[in-house]
Amino acid sequence: MTTGELFRRFWPYLRQERAGLAGAAALLVLAAVADTAAIWMFMVLTDEALATGDINAFWAPAASWLGIAALGAVATFCGGYLAAGIAERFLLRLRGALYGHVQELPPHFFARRAGGDLVARFSGDVEAVERLVASGVLETATAVVGVVLYAGAALYLRWDLALLSFALAPAFCLVARKFSARIRTVSTEERAANGAISTAVAEGLTNVELVQACNQQERQSQKLHEQSYRWFRAKLAQARLTALYPPLVTVVETVCVLLVIGVGIWEIAAQRISIGGLMAFAAYIGYLYPPLQNLGQITMTVTAARAAGERLVELLDERPSVADAGRGRLVPGRRRGIRFERVGFTYPGADRPALTGLDLEVRPGEFAMVTGPSGAGKSTLAKLLLRFYDPTSGRITLDGADLSDLSVRALRDEIALVPQEAAVFHGTVADNIAFGAPSATRAEVVAAAREADADEFVHALPDGYDTELGERGALLSGGQRRRITLARAILRGASVLVLDEPTNGLDAASAQRVLEPLRRLARTRTTLLISHDLDLAAEADRVVVVDGGRVVDQGPPAHLPPGGGADADPQGRSVASPPTRHFSGQLFAPDDTPTVRLPALPLSFRR
Repeated sequence: MTTGELFRRFWPYLRQERAGLAGAAALLVLAAVADTAAIWMFMVLTDEALATGDINAFWAPAASWLGIAALGAVATFCGGYLAAGIAERFLLRLRGALYGHVQELPPHFFARRAGGDLVARFSGDVEAVERLVASGVLETATAVVGVVLYAGAALYLRWDLALLSFALAPAFCLVARKFSARIRTVSTEERAANGAISTAVAEGLTNVELVQACNQQERQSQKLHEQSYRWFRAKLAQARLTALYPPLVTVVETVCVLLVIGVGIWEIAAQRISIGGLMAFAAYIGYLYPPLQNLGQITMTVTAARAAGERLVELLDERPSVADAGRGRLVPGRRRGIRFERVGFTYPGADRPALTGLDLEVRPGEFAMVTGPSGAGKSTLAKLLLRFYDPTSGRITLDGADLSDLSVRALRDEIALVPQEAAVFHGTVADNIAFGAPSATRAEVVAAAREADADEFVHALPDGYDTELGERGALLSGGQRRRITLARAILRGASVLVLDEPTNGLDAASAQRVLEPLRRLARTRTTLLISHDLDLAAEADRVVVVDGGRVVDQGPPAHLPPGGGADADPQGRSVASPPTRHFSGQLFAPDDTPTVRLPALPLSFRR
């Protein structure tokens, strides 16, 4: 990434601060002008008062110097404060835009990214870009103005001495150039190592019980040590380079100042310059080198920002899997029917399709259970229904409307998902229940908890609904976390309910506590239940068997034969009955559908 590309990508987050940038730059330039004038007043004071010993000549230049210094101090404070506000607002916008974009990315993106590395990009990488695009712009502008002012004043005093001093100025650029290439490499390594440390810590703390149970504390510590040592070496190399740069510049600066003083002594002896003039000239040269040094350090800032910018652009260039071009809305207050029509889908990067020509209809208000072996494509149905992805072929409709014609927000407002992982956020019980409906009142939250059979255990918590649950709901059991997620789904009031393995990982007693509110919830909604738990089949109006990305059998639980339509062949494998559909209570099988060989499905439906 070139510097120009970096600015083109990130300048839009700073564009609305143009007036503030101009104001801050003007104030910092005024501060530099004040410093230039203050040095000039020092020369006047030296030549007219100190050299002559005339106290009366002291007061006027002293008062002027004090006034100029006060003006410069005010300008420096106001300009610095305004610049800090601009930089922080830039960080707010960039982080917000980056986080908003990442939240729209599909599930497979997060499956192949380390969480700690993503967190590092939101912190150190964003700050590195800010140091160039926001702070760096002001620093460069004020440094350039400072160089012009101090160099101009030096030339005005003695142009020949000034040209002699400027002869060593290219040395600053040479030193900065030599350092920038190495710093770019080190910065890239440091940012990657920082992300690896965040990932190692996050994984270890999230799975601490498993680590302790498997006696893997030393292994995890060693893993963190390896990443930390990698970061340590990168930071040490970075520190070595940044620590070496200022002394080298100081040596160059000292050579220039000594050269000026040496020539100046000869000029004073020849009476071609006054003592005050020489001191002022030396001061201008001394003030000239820090902005030159800053300009050299900008080169290193650019190098670090380019390394960080590449990592941010990698995220920003990731495209959501669906385009939200739809503007359609659904008629409110109705039960919704769902229809999958010849749907095919292949996950990005996969070499085999997850669904192949799947047909499925769930009528308004129906409770349909989808079951089948692992990898059959069951959970893919939920991902497509919520438009985490769009089908690669066929279409899906909700209440007769193609999902691609609907706004993604409007679609997801109609669907309440109870995911396989009972997600609980750091916050209170009430906050977690109201996550999908943040405007809900406390009374509505409590009512949803009662309906989900959660109110009793919530009241037993230390602070009831205001109890802080901690990271991933560590204070709750698996069944309690599941009932919190059910209460969240109830509170949303969506017309379609999608349940992905709602009893996964629960014992029989906990599963039963979850089933009761599930029954109540399903009565008033179109429900799609995805589960291996065949004890749930009795709750459904219809059971759909999916395998190989297709519907291979379906019907009322009581009407399906044992095995769900799968019979064993002489080799012990099961041969599925032809795909069937259930319309108006009748089962039928089209004659032209080929037989599909399936692994044995341990289905045992019962009322």
